Amino acid sequence: MRIIKKLLIVDDDNYLRKLLSSYLLAEGFFIHSVDSVHSALVLIKQDRPDLIITDIMMKRLDGYDFIKLLKLDVLLLDIPVIFLTAKGMTHDRIKGYNLGCHAYLTKPFNPKELLAIVKNIFNHIDLLQINSLNNINKQYIHAQIFKFLTYREKTILHLVIKGYMNKEIAVNLNISLRNVEKYVSRLLNKTKTRNRTELVKLVLDF
Repeated sequence: MRIIKKLLIVDDDNYLRKLLSSYLLAEGFFIHSVDSVHSALVLIKQDRPDLIITDIMMKRLDGYDFIKLLKLDVLLLDIPVIFLTAKGMTHDRIKGYNLGCHAYLTKPFNPKELLAIVKNIFNHIDLLQINSLNNINKQYIHAQIFKFLTYREKTILHLVIKGYMNKEIAVNLNISLRNVEKYVSRLLNKTKTRNRTELVKLVLDF
C-alpha cells in the first residue's frame, strides 16, 4: 500500500495557493496550505509534512526566515523545502540553496515541472532510506557471522584477505598446511561462501 505524502504549501497568494493545492491533490498528495510562515509553524507542530513548498516574499517572516527556523529545530531540519517565488536573480537562488532548500523554482512556473521536482526529491529520499537499511542489514549479518569465529580463524582470515596462500599462512603461523586447509574450510562453511574469492569479497564489502 502506497503511503500518501503530505505537502505543505505556504504562500500569501490565495488564488495560486488554491490552484496549486488542487493540482497536487489530484496527483495523489495530501495537502495543507497556509498564507503565512507563522501559520505554517503552528501547523507543522501539529502535523509534520513530508515536504514544504513555500514562497519567499511574504509579510513579517519571509521564506528565508522560514527555512532558517526549520534548520534550528532538530525535529524539522530534514524536511525538504522547495522555494516557489518571483525572486529569480542568481543571488536569490544562491541564498536559497545556501540556506538548505532542495529546489528553487521561479514564477511563473509549469506545474508539471514542480511535480517532477517533488517526485524526484521523494525518490531520492527513498533511495537513501533503502541504502541505509541495506547497510544496517549488512552490518548485522557481518556481526552475526564473525562473532562465531575463533581467534585462530580470525587470524587466518586476516591473512587470506591480505592475499596469503595456504602454504604462506602455514609458515607465517608455524602450523601445518593440513591445519590451514581445515581452518580455511571452516571459514568457508561459517560464512556460506564457496571459495577464497567469495570469502574476501564478503569481508571487504562491509
